[in-house]
Amino acid sequence: MNIINPATAEIITTVQEDSRSALEEKYLVLKAEQISWSKKSLLERLAVVHRFYDLLEADQERLAEVLTSEVGKPLQQSRNEINGARTRIQWMMNNAEKYLSEEWVTDTEELKEKISYDPLGVVCNISAWNYPYLVGVNVFVPALIAGNTVLYKPSEYATLTGLEIERLWRKAGLPDGAFQIAVGGKSVGEELLAMDFDGYFFTGSYKTGKHIYERVALKMVPCQLELGGKDPLYVADDVNDVAAVAAGTADGAFYNNGQSCCSVERIYVHEQVYEGYLDAFLKEVQSWKQGKPTEEGVYIAALTRKEQLAVLEAQVADALAKGALLLTGGKRGVGPGYYFEPTVLSNVTNGMKVMQEESFGPIIGIMKVQDDNEAIALMQDTEYGLTAAVYSSNGDRAQKILSQIDSGSGYWNCCDRVSAGLPWSGRKHSGIGATLSHQGLRAFTKTRAWHMRG
Repeated sequence: MNIINPATAEIITTVQEDSRSALEEKYLVLKAEQISWSKKSLLERLAVVHRFYDLLEADQERLAEVLTSEVGKPLQQSRNEINGARTRIQWMMNNAEKYLSEEWVTDTEELKEKISYDPLGVVCNISAWNYPYLVGVNVFVPALIAGNTVLYKPSEYATLTGLEIERLWRKAGLPDGAFQIAVGGKSVGEELLAMDFDGYFFTGSYKTGKHIYERVALKMVPCQLELGGKDPLYVADDVNDVAAVAAGTADGAFYNNGQSCCSVERIYVHEQVYEGYLDAFLKEVQSWKQGKPTEEGVYIAALTRKEQLAVLEAQVADALAKGALLLTGGKRGVGPGYYFEPTVLSNVTNGMKVMQEESFGPIIGIMKVQDDNEAIALMQDTEYGLTAAVYSSNGDRAQKILSQIDSGSGYWNCCDRVSAGLPWSGRKHSGIGATLSHQGLRAFTKTRAWHMRG
């Protein structure tokens, strides 16, 4: 399998994909180690995780360079991702004992009742390429803390980063049998779905997630899906600083080239502030430096997947054919590599692909609305339900609007953010289950109820 640098379209290296027999061997190694790993005390497991946490900082520059080389994001954004992963791990380490320890429900002479949290067993983690450290640690860190062993399949577009993660776990002292990596693309993923894992945790597209859910349903094991979104944002007429809101929400739409599950994907603006917002938004987007991801100060770099260029072109063409106005961008970048200009469309409607289908790229549609009710109706018009955001000087107003949107996260005066202490979950086509928070720690356990007399 060739590993391609999306910034140059050149081959970085070639790796050997795992065969079925290789995957089965790795599974058996994980299964043999699982009981031993789970019998280690929580503090012993946390000590290994802490060493991994420290190594992420010590090797940050190398890790960032490898990540940028295969996914195309600006080098500083790769550094930011690694730092963000460490922040999440820190929260997990600080809260693991609180949420994974036995809970006493009744403690009397006549009756004692408690809940214990047992590991699932051998967990399969099929991960994503857009934030391999962030979405990775959401799964394999709490899984390991809870006493599971993990078969980690990085996306084929983040294979080298996956190998770096495996290297750090080995260096941190994690037993070989507690963490194994599966190298390969779609065919390797299919092989994993046919194997006897005790839980499946996937991050990626709705189409693939639905396929995984259907394939593993008969196994009767946990299957969590962190899928995509078409996340709406509404700018009300009472915002205090339109220019600042425009700059912040532009970042929410275009950070990491818009390749985030929780990127702002469609924007609705109250007619009273629409013109000022649009002008400030356009000014912000046109101020960004575009170029190779290794160049200092670059904000918009290469897309990870070549195939997404055609998706973005199709969304632009569809919007223009239906009456949208192209304010900037709209086409591929010049030269080798997978570049697409940051694109802003106005005069859009919810009948356009750019307002309905996940873009996962540097493109946004901005629509004028008359009032909150129109904004709510348009925000609700989606098959997805990951996040929704409202910008307003009135918190009660914002929460009233957000409470009517069926999404896993609601943002008031912020967007495109994740907090380790809050559950990360989607509704409808955006997924099933939750990572992060106490729910994300317990997602990798099965409860046991204890009824004790005597």
